[in-house]
Amino acid sequence: MSTAPDRQQAWMRPDGGDWLLQLYLQPGARKTEVAGLHDGELKLRLNAPPVEGKANKALLAWLADWFAVPRHGVVLESGELSRHKRIRIIGSTRSPAELLA
Repeated sequence: MSTAPDRQQAWMRPDGGDWLLQLYLQPGARKTEVAGLHDGELKLRLNAPPVEGKANKALLAWLADWFAVPRHGVVLESGELSRHKRIRIIGSTRSPAELLA
């Protein structure tokens, strides 16, 4: 039995009615986009510099738009100063798996 599907899904998990996401960010990219998986986390390239919280603000706004939730429906739970982030998505009907489609 293969564990590959579990490893591919390790970056997202349901938590009650919310989703918890493990992300790896590459700030300062040409455009904001999904870049696949990176060591069990979803890798996102961000078109924002990693200074004065600009990358975090851009990330939260992009995720709110993608998941079609208000900005307060996306919560940075950990990793404020790191490329590794844990994000909570509240109230979305979209599955995070669609990000890789």
